[in-house]
Amino acid sequence: MRKGETMEKKDYRPMWKDLGLNLEGHDQLLAVLGKAYKDIYMSQENRPKAMQYLDFVISEVHGLRVEELMEAKKKGNKVVGTFCVYVPEELILAVGGTCVGLCAGAEIGIDEAEKVLPRNTCALIKSFMGFKLAGLCPYIQASDLVVGETTCDGKKKAYEILNDYKETYVMEIPQMKTERDRTLWRGEVIQFKEKVEEITGRKITPENLREGIKIANNKRKALQRLSALRKANPSPISGLDALLVNQIAFYDDPLRFTKNINALCDELEERVKGRIGVSRNGTARILVSGSPMAVPNWKIPFIIETSGAVVVAEESCVGKRSTRDLVSDYGDTLDKMIDAIVDRYFKIDCACFTPNEERTDHILDLAKEFKADGVIHYSIQFCTPYTVEAYKVEKALQEKGVPFLKIETDYGMEDMGQLKTRIEAFLEVVKG
Repeated sequence: MRKGETMEKKDYRPMWKDLGLNLEGHDQLLAVLGKAYKDIYMSQENRPKAMQYLDFVISEVHGLRVEELMEAKKKGNKVVGTFCVYVPEELILAVGGTCVGLCAGAEIGIDEAEKVLPRNTCALIKSFMGFKLAGLCPYIQASDLVVGETTCDGKKKAYEILNDYKETYVMEIPQMKTERDRTLWRGEVIQFKEKVEEITGRKITPENLREGIKIANNKRKALQRLSALRKANPSPISGLDALLVNQIAFYDDPLRFTKNINALCDELEERVKGRIGVSRNGTARILVSGSPMAVPNWKIPFIIETSGAVVVAEESCVGKRSTRDLVSDYGDTLDKMIDAIVDRYFKIDCACFTPNEERTDHILDLAKEFKADGVIHYSIQFCTPYTVEAYKVEKALQEKGVPFLKIETDYGMEDMGQLKTRIEAFLEVVKG
């Protein structure tokens, strides 16, 4: 991650202890995740060489990256932990802060989480609560502020409980997209700006906000470039590796990340020119749509890509939804820049909105643009917004003659066999 850094493992246990982690449980977690990563990612063939950077980031995701955050805090910079793509990263970057995604995506600390949450709460909510209560997430421990949002009832009520354990600031997300709702959202962005200034003791100015916007936009441009390269047939990169890139975007230093993803794209461009792919030309191309996939939630793409298909795009918060739009035309005054930020985030088509034709239209556009042979709609079990919205997505795709499979699952591995059977049967239909 740093120039000259060796692959020799450093002992981070003193740092983890200072952060208040459960050391024994954390050691077990890293062992399990390390094996899962090796089995899922390192078993892939013909991976781009530039993916070695992402492999290293994952190997140090609870080590060197956390150490960097602690060093930044010593210099007076703040760390803001987030759960959602609705949190305006630009405002945090403007004052020298760091925006990091928080731990979720695994069945961790479920027993602890279910002491404060209903058992039929979605896996993502139980996961982030479990990580905190079990003392296994260094990012939430390192955060000076945790920012939640009202994208679903389960989350907004869980944040009330989380606030008992870690200061949690909640942004209200409008549920419709009228001008009245935009006014509400602008007020939320202004209020969050004031909160960022309060915790950092630094004012957001046109100059530093312009720089924050530039950093965030450049990261998105690199991810847009990666996405565009996946339109090639054969695909130059697996869906698993592309998902990993999008997941790491929430954790890594944005400047370093952007540089390395552009280097990856340089390699992929050469692969496209040479028609070098991760699978044969003609392999079934799948668009995955629906709930976000946080590290280490790799189950669905792993099953798809070990069943004879390739994932070419993700219509997800960990995918196109978070990278599709830039902050544009942001002007030269603070008010104009704030308006540009408001407009950019207001375009996000989360399933919390009603009506939400935007999302359905985007799925149809993606399926056509990426020449997808079928769409697999993934919902976390008990995730009401995405599970319900799957009905309209399926109807729209059927009208266009695009094969569709709806999957509901959690983070456990118990249904791997059943899911593989269903996905393999779907791929047989796709292949005709």
